[in-house]
Amino acid sequence: MASIESLNDLASTISDSLEGIDYEAKIAYGELTLNTDIGSLIELLTALRDDVQLKFVSIIDVTAVDYPGRDKRFDVVYHLMSPTLNQRVRVKVHTDEDTAVPSATGVYPGANWFERETYDMYGVLFSGHPDLRRLLTDYGFEGHPLRKDFPLSGFVQVRYDDEQKRVVYEPLKLRQEFRDFDFLSPWEGTDYVLPGDEKAQQ
Repeated sequence: MASIESLNDLASTISDSLEGIDYEAKIAYGELTLNTDIGSLIELLTALRDDVQLKFVSIIDVTAVDYPGRDKRFDVVYHLMSPTLNQRVRVKVHTDEDTAVPSATGVYPGANWFERETYDMYGVLFSGHPDLRRLLTDYGFEGHPLRKDFPLSGFVQVRYDDEQKRVVYEPLKLRQEFRDFDFLSPWEGTDYVLPGDEKAQQ
């Protein structure tokens, strides 16, 4: 984790190098984050890569974070590294379910599969992507599994059918739906003592 002093120096260097580009810098949790909007994203990524003082030439990851209570529910997050500075930076942009984010593949070709994964898991759209299709789930899969409103059980179950000699999809059947849960925790003072806890009673 970088020191606050080195992050402040990096923020200052970026500020000098990226004059005229719309972004906001913030230091939190030991990392420098640059928040920008969709219109400035590609310009910001290109400048971070090409500026001789910065050289953030390596893309580490592209992912998203889902905040379903917001109008722009997704933060699309880019992690970049500069081997020259031995520093990392995070770039964030906000979007919703319908507004496409410009693809970073023209700046970082390695963003290709990261953006496909983000589309597959969250449903974030990327305009200008050369091949935006699912990467980890099946082509007929419904929904996006890392959205916070995606049901934990999913919608369908998959199994191999010996009679049909193929994989079949069936509506999900919850086999434990009638189980009775009391939602009590032994840590909340029930009469039952967990093995080993008798020592705490003495």
